[in-house]
Amino acid sequence: MSTPSFLTLSDQVTEHLRSEILRGRWSGALPGKHQLAAELGVNNKTVESALRQLEKTGLLLPQGAGRKRLINTRRRSMSRTLRIALLLNDHVLDEKTKLVLEIKHALDTAGHTIITLPKSLTTLRFDPKLVAALVRKTEADAWLILAASRSVLEWFAGQSMPAFAVFGNRFGIKIPSVSPNKPPVIAEATRHLISLGHRRIAMLAKRAVRMPHPTVGIAAYLDTLHTHGCQPSEFNLPDWDETNAGFHACLSSLFRATPPTALIVDEVTYFVAAMQFLLREGLKVPADVSLISTDDDVAFSHCDPPVACMRWDMRPVVRRIVQWAANVSRGKPDFAQTLTPAEFVSGGTVGPASTSSRR
Repeated sequence: MSTPSFLTLSDQVTEHLRSEILRGRWSGALPGKHQLAAELGVNNKTVESALRQLEKTGLLLPQGAGRKRLINTRRRSMSRTLRIALLLNDHVLDEKTKLVLEIKHALDTAGHTIITLPKSLTTLRFDPKLVAALVRKTEADAWLILAASRSVLEWFAGQSMPAFAVFGNRFGIKIPSVSPNKPPVIAEATRHLISLGHRRIAMLAKRAVRMPHPTVGIAAYLDTLHTHGCQPSEFNLPDWDETNAGFHACLSSLFRATPPTALIVDEVTYFVAAMQFLLREGLKVPADVSLISTDDDVAFSHCDPPVACMRWDMRPVVRRIVQWAANVSRGKPDFAQTLTPAEFVSGGTVGPASTSSRR
């Protein structure tokens, strides 16, 4: 779920000014852009862009060219800081990712407090009853849930406290959310593999996105296989015990008899583990096996040849989360489900299926 992009300087200035205004640093009129630029060590254009963003939210009121913006005291008084609990999918995999760090930074800059939880969805076994017990013990105004199962999100959707889904199996559930628009990109990547002669394609994805009902992205993968004459089976979407040993056992089983010619691996950490497995087995990428990651990572920029992956920008994801928190803080209903752009990047880890393996 990581991506090499960070918030732009203008975004950072916007969130800093919003936080200072809500904390009551200024009253009446905001200092002029020249004074703010000198204080923050940025240029006037960056500050002007940030001020215009705050005008759009209604926190600042324009007074015409050459005049200072007024602080909308009514809008400021309507806002409050929140205690936001961040429920991760997996502490080990998620806690230090760039996306999670940027979410925490942006919300902190906006004046909110992030609550660190002792357990993740993985340690709670994606069990709504265990999640409910954790929620009852946590003093929070709102919840962010990262890559949750459908049953967990259905439980949150039925509660009165504000909750927001970051990724996860959420379509058809009335819960505000954001994610990159991956389904058409997954379908494109699958079609690309099929056009190169691949018929034995396997996707390795965590159980939460496969069961009890597949996400839209998983469904797009299975539908594309079916459309092109590949009847989907457990081989194409295997189940596995979500431990290191379970992941490698799944790979060993796949390659024991009729090995796949292509793997689509969900999440960068598992992609790296798959690369290590193939190396250990003496299999070459892409000569023996084509390999695609469903996410991008800064480490991929140092690979030669480049890694085939699905690329998306974290910045609109972070902005959407901050916007939702701002709406909650003002008591404004917000149930929008937002999709951000994504693209398939065909790199050097994808090639034609070998002649001996085609069927």
